[in-house]
This record gives sequence, structure tokens and C-alpha cells, in this order.
Amino acid sequence: MSEHDTSEPDNVDEAFAAIVAGLRAEGLGQDIVEERASKEPKAKSAEGKEKEPEPQDTGWRTGGTDWDATVLGRDPSPPDPDDPEEHYIPPEPPPLPKPRKGAFVVLLFFVVGILLLVAPSIAGVSATLATPLGILSLAIGLALLLLRVRQGPPDGADPTNGAQV
Repeated sequence: MSEHDTSEPDNVDEAFAAIVAGLRAEGLGQDIVEERASKEPKAKSAEGKEKEPEPQDTGWRTGGTDWDATVLGRDPSPPDPDDPEEHYIPPEPPPLPKPRKGAFVVLLFFVVGILLLVAPSIAGVSATLATPLGILSLAIGLALLLLRVRQGPPDGADPTNGAQV
């Protein structure tokens, strides 16, 4: 910023004090001061006169606790034993769907393709012939797997309604 910038006051502390004084003049925060004064007993001096209590740092936003204790501390309220949210038991998950014939065919192509690529001697085929056959078997298995993927909305869904939860 330049030296002659007039948008920023010369003394930020004075500007802040003026803002706070204006808010206090409007009565903002007066109920908090009165509440503190009514809760704290007045101390008596040696002459028997009441003197104002010294201001105490009550912590985060007059709540009585420090910021770290408020945010990072444990929850001070004990859990309610009658609260249904505290004793939530999730329902049983639905059973897995039964695999169909197409899933077995895809699995068979994958197993044969991996077997031909990893250990062609088990199938009794030379490595020069087993490598292209294994790659072809994996490609067929992948193609069949992609053809089995369902396209379109699920049963009973209306595609004009957007996302549904």
C-alpha cells in the first residue's frame, strides 16, 4: 500500500475502540455485563464499602471454558440412554445375487487366459502359441463382461426426474 492511502485509518486500535464504544452506546452486550454482575458476589473493602469485582477471563465467548477445551475436548454432556440414535443397530444387508450362466462363462475365459499366460506348460501348449491364445481369451472375457453391463435407468426409475436418493 502507498503512504497516502486514506482507506485505512492511521491507528487500527483507535478505530476498533471507537467501533466498540459506539456499539456499547447502543446497548449491545449490556445484558451480558448485567448477568455477570448479578452472579458475582460483591467484595467488601476494609472500610465496609462494596468494591467492583476484578474482571475475570471467563474463556471462549464468556462460556467459561478455553477455546481448545471447547473444540478439542470431549463432549461434556453424558449420552442419553433413552435416545434411539445411541443404540442404532443397522439392518441385515440384502443377500448377494445368485450368479448367472454368463458370469461363469466370463470367469472361465479369464481363468483360461491367465493360465495360458502364466503357465502354458500346464495346458500342454508351447509358449509361442499360448501367449496369443491367452491374450485372446482375456480379451473375449473382457468383451463379454462389458456386454453384460446394463445400460439405462434401473427398473421403475424415471429418467426425467434427475438424481434420486
